[in-house]
Order: sequence, then C-alpha cells, then structure tokens
Amino acid sequence: MSRVLIIVEPANESPSPFAMSSTTVQGVSALKQAMLDRVLDKPLDQSVVKPAIAAPLTDLAWASSVEMVFAPELNQQGRFSNLAAQDYLICPLTLNLPDWIPFPAQAVFKACGDVERLRQTVAQWQFEPGVGNYWLPIVLTHKGPLYAEVIGIANDLNPQDALLAGRYVQPVHLTDSWRQPLYELGQRLLRSLTAPPAVYLIQFGLGTQGIYFDQLLPFPDAPAIASIDVQSPDLFACHWRCLTGQPVRDLLI
Repeated sequence: MSRVLIIVEPANESPSPFAMSSTTVQGVSALKQAMLDRVLDKPLDQSVVKPAIAAPLTDLAWASSVEMVFAPELNQQGRFSNLAAQDYLICPLTLNLPDWIPFPAQAVFKACGDVERLRQTVAQWQFEPGVGNYWLPIVLTHKGPLYAEVIGIANDLNPQDALLAGRYVQPVHLTDSWRQPLYELGQRLLRSLTAPPAVYLIQFGLGTQGIYFDQLLPFPDAPAIASIDVQSPDLFACHWRCLTGQPVRDLLI
C-alpha cells in the first residue's frame, strides 16, 4: 500500500521541539480531509505521480495511511533514512528539508529556499525585492495555472478590529493593474523553475513603486488556511489533487 508522508516544521514558539503551531495543525487537518473527500473523475494518472510513488495507485483510503514527521526528525537515524526505497508520496509543508529527500519537486524546494538568490533573479525582471504581507495562490495543474484570489492579513486591512489580529483573509480584491503583473510574474517564475503541479504562494508587497517580490512558497503554507470554507476547492484540496494527478477545473468563492 502506498503511504503519504507529510513533513512539517515545529512551532518556533513551542518549548517542545516536536509541537505544531495552530496554523500547521489546521493545514495538516485540511490536507487529510482532502484525502478523505477526494472524488475521482477518472483514474489517477500513473505517469504524473511517478517517481513519488513506486507501487501502482488504486482507490485507496489515503487518510488511513498518512504519516507525519517534523523536519528535524529526518536527520535522525532510523525509519526515514532510506525513503527512496520506501513506498511514500512525500508532501512537504516546509522548506527546511535535507538534500537527500527524494521527491519530484526537490529542485524547486531548494530554489525557493534560497530566498536571496530568487529575489535577485526576479529583480532582473523589474520586480524589486521587499517584505510583503500578501499572497497570490497559483494552482498549477497539469493543464496550466489557475490563479486564486489574493490572501492578506486581516488586521492590515482593518487595523481597528483587534479581534482580527494575525488572521489571514481571502479574498483581497486588487485591480487589474495589480493582477496582471502578478500573473505574469507567477507564470515566469514557475516556468523558470520547471515547477511540477502543486499549489504555490507568491508572497509580495504593494508600494508606490509597484510590486515587491518577497518569496515563493511551493506548498500551501499558513496563509492558505484563509481558503478553508471560502474557496472551493480550498488550497489544501487543490494541492492534493495536483500531487496525485486529479483535475482542478475551477476555483470558486
């Protein structure tokens, strides 16, 4: 039976090295729910998921065969020391990965982890580097990209409401004059990285000089939580469908 290995980062503020943040808990839960709720329009495309899964895929109850590991545990000797020979679909929700982890998006994760180098590359495309509190989700399917509504931080948009502090919200409405350059940036970035199907988040800022590029996240990170019960399918469900060769035809809010 094929298994799913979700790799997450421990909570920075936790006294325990192996505790999850509340946002990570929500993300992992949403990803598992996507596995339970999956409805296949057609059999999974075997050519899409290889080499992530060595054994043939069948109509499995995926959520019953899910393992979760904290990224630091991967450097410990033991059961994860020979992942290449094991039957796992590897699903990282962190950039903090050892170089030896074998999965199709390995090169993309490494490129995204080198934030300064990626910023330098994007600066050559006339997008200045800078810190941003907005995220453009891109659902890269096997047929092309779907652009979701922008995500922001609630108290940035409504600083008078203390109850919204730290919460992510979707949608953040931007004019076409902002959207089109963002879409072009996303398309160029993913092409330059030869990115495989997945959900990607472009973190960016807006200023008087234009769009500031912060970083590219090759998985649904904490801001993607804003899509739960707002977007259909949510970004975690989209990510799972992309990883397993299932179609994502539209994004509805």
